[in-house]
Amino acid sequence: MGESIPKQQQQQQQSPQEIKQHLDEVLQLSLPSREVLEELAVACAKDPSPDNTFQYAFALSKSSEKAELRYAVTILDGLVTEGYGYQADCLYAAATALYLLGDYEEARTRCENILRSQPDLAIGLELHAASVASMEQRDAEKLKQAAIGGGAALAALGVVAGVASVVMANSH
Repeated sequence: MGESIPKQQQQQQQSPQEIKQHLDEVLQLSLPSREVLEELAVACAKDPSPDNTFQYAFALSKSSEKAELRYAVTILDGLVTEGYGYQADCLYAAATALYLLGDYEEARTRCENILRSQPDLAIGLELHAASVASMEQRDAEKLKQAAIGGGAALAALGVVAGVASVVMANSH
């Protein structure tokens, strides 16, 4: 019989880009519907218990709307501050929202906070790897844009120098 490979070992066998791609697909498939968000908002308004608040914020943390993602982080941070019993879940949901907002550095930091207390938490490891891969991808894109911009500036400088030399030659 074959043994199943632990999730952490599987992730170590995947490249950070593969982990990022997988997480992005999972998050795309887990988008909450408007109906679900409305139901959770109503339940939270009727009974603003920490559990109802968490369920609403957790659903918001996977939204496609930036305002809802920011609101989720605010709610989840409040739950952590209040000592809500599921701290790692709050941190993970907030890290997910930050990742979806493109704040990869803060998402990574939140994941590292989770992994300090739960080093084998597969979802924390996955989100951490995806955040790092996203940061690297963004940095590579910035370097590429800088190189393109620098090349264009050099080309423009060359044209200006060429025109100046023609003008100088014609003026003599």
